[in-house]
Amino acid sequence: MEQEILINKKNYNILVIGAGHVGLVTAACFAELGHNVICVDNDRQKIKHLNKLKLPFYEPQLDRLVIKNFKKRLFFSSSLEKNIKEAEIIFIAVGTPPLPDGSADLTSIENIATIIASNLNSYKLIVEKSTVPVHTGKKIKETITKYKKNDLAFDVASNPEFLREGKAIYDFFNPDRIVIGVETKCAEKILKNIYAPFKAPIVVTNINTAELIKHASNSFLATKISFINAISKICDLCGANVKKVADALGLDKRIGKSFLDAGVGYGGFCFPKDLEAFIYISKKLGYDFALLKEVKRINEEQKLYFVEKIKEKLWVLKNKKIAILGLSFKPQTDDMRFAPSIDIIGAFLSEGSIIKAYDPKAIGQAKKIFSKKDNIYFATNPYDAVKNCDCLCLLTEWEEFKNLDFKKIKKLMNTALIADGRNFLDKEKLQKIGFDYIGLGV
Repeated sequence: MEQEILINKKNYNILVIGAGHVGLVTAACFAELGHNVICVDNDRQKIKHLNKLKLPFYEPQLDRLVIKNFKKRLFFSSSLEKNIKEAEIIFIAVGTPPLPDGSADLTSIENIATIIASNLNSYKLIVEKSTVPVHTGKKIKETITKYKKNDLAFDVASNPEFLREGKAIYDFFNPDRIVIGVETKCAEKILKNIYAPFKAPIVVTNINTAELIKHASNSFLATKISFINAISKICDLCGANVKKVADALGLDKRIGKSFLDAGVGYGGFCFPKDLEAFIYISKKLGYDFALLKEVKRINEEQKLYFVEKIKEKLWVLKNKKIAILGLSFKPQTDDMRFAPSIDIIGAFLSEGSIIKAYDPKAIGQAKKIFSKKDNIYFATNPYDAVKNCDCLCLLTEWEEFKNLDFKKIKKLMNTALIADGRNFLDKEKLQKIGFDYIGLGV
C-alpha cells in the first residue's frame, strides 16, 4: 500500500544525507523542483552555518537556490534518526575518501545503512548518490536487512551524479543522461517521477551496472586528458601545435571536442579518486587495468614536466620569485582537492623558490593546505602577486586572468616570463608585448 502511494506521487519527502558538494547541490535542486527536502550532516558547525545561510564552499548559483528555498522546502539538520523516520526517499551523498591502497573508505555508508535499519518505520527508497564501488548497493541491502527490527519493505537503488564543480547547478537541471540502477519496478517508477521534469534520456539498469557507469565515465574522461597531454609533449619535441591537433581530433564526431585541452593535468576530488578506485576495483575483480595506471602516470609527470620547462628558462630556481595565478583545480570553484597547483608549488618550494600566489576564490583553502613555514605569500590581487617576480605561472583558467593588463604586469616583473599551464593566454599577443612564453605543446 505504501509503495502504491509513493508511485503515484509527484512531490516527495526527501532526505539527503551529506552536505558536501554533491549533497548540498542535490538538496537545493530537489527543493527547487518542489520536493520537501531535509539535508542532514554530522558536522554540526556546517549545519549551524547553513541555517545562517553561510555555505561551506563556493558554487555558482547555489547560494541563490538555497536562499530561495530555505525553510520553505529546504531544511538543514544534524538529527539523522528523526529525519529517516519522516523521509520517503533517502539519498546517500556522504564522502567516500580514498584509502592508501586506492580503495574507497565506505565507513560512513556502512554506518548510515545501520542507522537506517534501526529507524525503518515505513517503506523507504534508499538511493546511492555518492560515487561508490560496484557491489556497494548489495552491501547496503545486506546491512539493512541484517539490522532492521521489523518486516517492513525497502528498496536500494543507485543514481550516480554527473555534476561538474563550477557548473553543478546547470548540470543538475540540464543532464546529458540520468542513470538509475534498480531492483524493482516500484523503485524505478519513483525515481522516474522525481526526474519527470527533465527531457534527458533515462538509462535504467541494475545497481551493479549503474555503480560501474560512474567510475567508467570519469576514468574515460581522465584518459582523454592524459592522452592529449602526452600529445602535447610530442608537439614540443617536433614543433607541432597541440591546439590544432586537438581541434582536428575534436571535429571527429567519434571523438568529440571536450576534455582535449592540454595543460598541467587534471585534479579535483573526482578524477584522481575515481581512477584509483577503478584500478583497485578491477584488480579485486581479477583484471589488471594497466591503461588507467598509465593515465595516472602521465598526469603526475605532466606537472613536473611543466616545472622543468620553467627551470630550463630560469636555470636555477633557488631564491627565484614565482607568481602563481590560479590555485583551485578548475575555475568557478574554490576546491583545491588534488589540484595540480599543490604539487607544482611543492616542486618550486623544494627547489628553494619563493611563491607569491593568487586565486579569486581558493586563497582560504590554500592557507589550510600550506604551512605558515612554507616560503609562500598569498597576494590580494594578480598585480600584487606578480610584483618583482621572475616568472608568472597560470595554473587555473579563470576568465579574469585573460583580461589582465599584461603591459602593466611586464613592468612589475623582474623577468618577462610567462608559463601558461593551461594554454589559455594569447601567446602571440604576449610575445609582441615582450614576454617569453612557455606553453605545453604550443
